[in-house]
Amino acid sequence: SLLLLWLAIAKKFEPLLLLPIGFGGLLSNIPEAGMALTALESLLAHHDAGQLAVIAAKLNCAPDVHAIKEALALALPSVQGQMENLAVDMGYTPGVLALFYKVAIG
Repeated sequence: SLLLLWLAIAKKFEPLLLLPIGFGGLLSNIPEAGMALTALESLLAHHDAGQLAVIAAKLNCAPDVHAIKEALALALPSVQGQMENLAVDMGYTPGVLALFYKVAIG
């Protein structure tokens, strides 16, 4: 990220392209900021036992983060989408970069 920012500012190499990419990369690597986390990833990061139990019950797995992540990796995309919607219903929101990735990349 810092290299991209340096190229954009000091060398004036594609500044309109490299500045936002470098800044976004910098923001996504700030610990605990959650800028690149989806709503479901935010839920898993908060370790709330009640909410983890609800997600685990839907996935038929143990109510711990590791088991839920394994079950999500094996789940169908439609089930993953349902779990994401459930996390949003529980009050979690995706980070700014996660929204950008969803809109820009699809």
